[in-house]
Amino acid sequence: MARKLRVEYPGAIYHLLNRGDQGKLIFHDAVDRRHFVAALGEACAKTGWLVHAYVLMPNHFHLVVETPQANLVVGMKWFLGAYTSRFNRRHRLFGPVFSGRYKSLIVDGSRSGYLKSVCDYVHLNPARAKRVAAKQPLKGFAWSSWPAYLLAPSNRPTWLRVDRLMGEWGIETDSSAGRQRLEQAVEERRGAADGEEFNPIRRGWCFGRVAFRQKLLARMREWIGADHDGKGTTKTAVAKAERIIAEELKPRGWKRAHLRATPKGDAVKVALAARLRKETALTVDWIAERLEMGTPAYLNHLLYCLRKSK
Repeated sequence: MARKLRVEYPGAIYHLLNRGDQGKLIFHDAVDRRHFVAALGEACAKTGWLVHAYVLMPNHFHLVVETPQANLVVGMKWFLGAYTSRFNRRHRLFGPVFSGRYKSLIVDGSRSGYLKSVCDYVHLNPARAKRVAAKQPLKGFAWSSWPAYLLAPSNRPTWLRVDRLMGEWGIETDSSAGRQRLEQAVEERRGAADGEEFNPIRRGWCFGRVAFRQKLLARMREWIGADHDGKGTTKTAVAKAERIIAEELKPRGWKRAHLRATPKGDAVKVALAARLRKETALTVDWIAERLEMGTPAYLNHLLYCLRKSK
């Protein structure tokens, strides 16, 4: 059976979900959860993603992610791979951590209430799962973006975007009073929610108005046969990498020939490789070949030495 098409376009918003392989835990403790959130932040730095909501449950996670560039596939590949590698290394395991392909639901972000419903679904997940006592505030569950919504902007991750959800609740100012209004509104919704209203989020591939769905279907008809295999997102990542390379080489007057003529372990090349690893989701294989740095294993060794020296 052919895989479902991943619909990607600049500015798309997705509800993303994945579970542990064979129902196993994907988080054993707070350290695992911190590693996951750290990897999410790194993925945002590499891809430009903005996160509207997230929650970490013992054997699954939910994310609501906005992609200013059409790069969901390449970003998720790096993100899930990075967490899997760190999880397995820490617990001395091997093999998959997650169960098959992640689920992605495209969300209508046109201030028509669909984004609010999805973010509420994510933030209320701990209450539905009885991870928060009935009389305990929802912010008592630490492993969610909800507590950060109630903090001052300077205390939040830079990749967490709160203005769109607050706007859909009719709160235009990210002030202490506005955050108090938001908390009260969500707590009231928590008491009124019966779960049935969230059924459309649990099923299907699109959550939005009829016009939004029809527009997406028209786009999909155009895309089928073109970049169905994800090559389009790789092109986007490569374009970003080439901009970074040009930005680094221009002040030095270097051309591509200089990369070929310079030793594989040259400090400039190593620093450039480190920046590409930090700011893009491209593989070590691609970077090693593009910068003329030998084998991927040798480049990994150089990057490891660079990290140790800092």
